[in-house]
Amino acid sequence: MGRIFEKRKYKMFARFDRMAKQFTRIGKEISIAVRQGGVNSDHNPHLRMAIQNAKNVNMPKDRIEAAIKRASDQDTAGYEEIKYEGYGPHGVAILVESATDNNTRTVANLRSHFNKCDGALGKTGSLDFVFKRKGVFKIAKSTLKGKDLDELELEIIDFGCEDLAIDEEEVYVYTSFTDFGNMQKGLEELGIEAATAELQYVPTSFVDLDEAQASDVLELIDRLESDDDVQNVYHNLR
Repeated sequence: MGRIFEKRKYKMFARFDRMAKQFTRIGKEISIAVRQGGVNSDHNPHLRMAIQNAKNVNMPKDRIEAAIKRASDQDTAGYEEIKYEGYGPHGVAILVESATDNNTRTVANLRSHFNKCDGALGKTGSLDFVFKRKGVFKIAKSTLKGKDLDELELEIIDFGCEDLAIDEEEVYVYTSFTDFGNMQKGLEELGIEAATAELQYVPTSFVDLDEAQASDVLELIDRLESDDDVQNVYHNLR
């Protein structure tokens, strides 16, 4: 009985820890979006994206509003969005997005993570040939109410749809970075609510590794994702 209780307690704390990290990450997204484009989400696609992502992880409305208010206060120190690039073990390319109020601390921490896992930070722009920044919209099939997917693709191609990927439960819509806002508005016009809407770095080539080698890479990715300043980690491990 005691072991069962301990397992349940561990799962509960892990769930709360994961939720806290999600709320912190999205709070930073909101802060950056407001500072870049203002508090009016109708004219700020990045803020609309952040608010939608906040709702998708059940972030309370009052916390979303508080984050927007804090970000609009000019007396409050803001976060800087910085991209870091490097290689993990076995030649896997890794791109890290951070939101930090202390770049010296962040770069020191990231360099330590890479070095401890036999990787190395690289120069900015060194992975431009490996990743392309794209808009990625995930739509639950259940929200499409049986809508024909070929018809959907035709409807959204004018909004900038470059590719459509489909699995058992979701539809993924890919756009160029510049068409991200157009697709947001287009889906809203069609009455389609995306489960998530994100700007991601999508790899153009991949590295295949065996299980042991992949484990080395995943250890580094876990370390990076656990860092408080890290927002997203992208890699080209298949």
